[in-house]
Amino acid sequence: MATVSPPWNYTLHLPRDARAPGVARGTLRLVLAAHGMTELTPTAELLASELLTNAHAHTKGAYGLRIRSVAPDRLVVAVWDTDPTVPDAFKEGASVAVPEQDAEHGRGLHLVRACADSLGVSVLREWGAPKGGKLLWAECGEAR
Repeated sequence: MATVSPPWNYTLHLPRDARAPGVARGTLRLVLAAHGMTELTPTAELLASELLTNAHAHTKGAYGLRIRSVAPDRLVVAVWDTDPTVPDAFKEGASVAVPEQDAEHGRGLHLVRACADSLGVSVLREWGAPKGGKLLWAECGEAR
């Protein structure tokens, strides 16, 4: 039984370390269990995993995870980093080609697009780095 009613949020700042995405996924599982939202764990963990791995692989600075409830059965998973470059999959009206079947990389953000109920990006102009950064977010929840 959840003791804190929505909206609530948690932010985890992550070091530039290959173990950080795993630590963040573990934190996400604990937060969802604590708030009685375990039914969202598989989708939320997939969204977080892909966004965190993308931030770790394609940016040079720090990054972080934000978990925010928007309703008792809805969640926003967001990852911020110091690179202002928006991935093609998050650009408005994006029609991103699906990677070849035998491609070793390039499926992560396609999974995010397929599994999220909605997604978006905010470019952060005045945030911790001279060029700003970005926040990629994906929402998931119980079927309405």
